[in-house]
Amino acid sequence: MPDAAPWWKRLGWFAAIWIMSVAAIAAIAAVLRFWLAP
Repeated sequence: MPDAAPWWKRLGWFAAIWIMSVAAIAAIAAVLRFWLAP
């Protein structure tokens, strides 16, 4: 790589991926909780 990405762009990608993964895990947990509720 001749030019590395700026730190803010790297941080933005990392934050976006982290938020998306956390939201996906929370959504799956909520669906399972409602689905398995008595």
